[in-house]
Amino acid sequence: MEAAKPLINAFRTKLKQATLLWLEGFREACCLHRVLILCHRSRKLLIRTGQCFLLNGFIFLGSIIILNSVIVPALHWILPDRCPEFSSQELCSFGGILKFYSFLRLGLIQIFYVTWFYPLYVFSIILSNIWYNDIAKYGFAAMGRSGPTTLDPVRQNEALALQIGAGTERPTGLGGVMIGIGEQVYSLLLLSCFFLEVYVTGFIPYVGKALNFLLLSWMYAYYCFEYKWNFSEVRLDKRLDFFESNWAFFAGFGSPCVLPVLFFSPLVSYGFMAILFPLFVLTATGSEAEQVISSQRTKWGDAGFGRLPIFNAADTLSMRVLSLFPQESQELLQKKKDS
Repeated sequence: MEAAKPLINAFRTKLKQATLLWLEGFREACCLHRVLILCHRSRKLLIRTGQCFLLNGFIFLGSIIILNSVIVPALHWILPDRCPEFSSQELCSFGGILKFYSFLRLGLIQIFYVTWFYPLYVFSIILSNIWYNDIAKYGFAAMGRSGPTTLDPVRQNEALALQIGAGTERPTGLGGVMIGIGEQVYSLLLLSCFFLEVYVTGFIPYVGKALNFLLLSWMYAYYCFEYKWNFSEVRLDKRLDFFESNWAFFAGFGSPCVLPVLFFSPLVSYGFMAILFPLFVLTATGSEAEQVISSQRTKWGDAGFGRLPIFNAADTLSMRVLSLFPQESQELLQKKKDS
């Protein structure tokens, strides 16, 4: 028992540090005042963010509210499912009419979903993803208008750690373009496989919901910071290394965005997340995550948690998919991944 005490104490210390870093990530995500500052600086950003609210909040969520509070109650009144609703008891004695009303009512609701909600859902996903890129671009440009921040040399080096090996090391000309394309293809495939992993974990008994929430938090946190890293030309391998080495911070950052999953149905939670996501993209754009993490590590004597292979399963699946591609494309992506 005495021999296990150092291990227990070390575990408690790491758990405390991970909790503090998780809270720092959560706090960074909740710094929504940055959204107001950036929207004040850029009218284009304000308009695009407003359009996201209009589409996903007013139209999409508004349609769900109208369905549940107006259309469904009206259908229950017109096509009742209980005998006391009828004025004629003869109809009550004929139970088939109630089943027909129930079938007709459900059919009309499904028609509403097929002709309105599902097309609107697909349209919202496509248009929102285009707008998210614009929001990140305008937010990044708005951040560039502010003056340089004064940092001490140690923290400044930590803040610039992600820039080591960024765009300056990428070959120029056609080679650089091909590497950039390969990197984007691999990144898209990796995140698609990771999304499949997130979906599958939701079916695991007992712990599936918690794992699904954790993985979803990481996925949304990565999406939020990916826009910033793309515009900063941070290499993919540097992003993954930084992300997986600071997994507790990013788990905390992604948590507020995926909270609706715990309380609402899939369609409603999508609507809320589609509203919240651009806000967290902007908080990530204005975030000084590298400095926050560096400050915490300085307090702990530069102690880290080690790299957690969050994307390992997705990476394995991605490489299996890439094996179906021509050898040249596979070598290009593998070289970029291992660089």
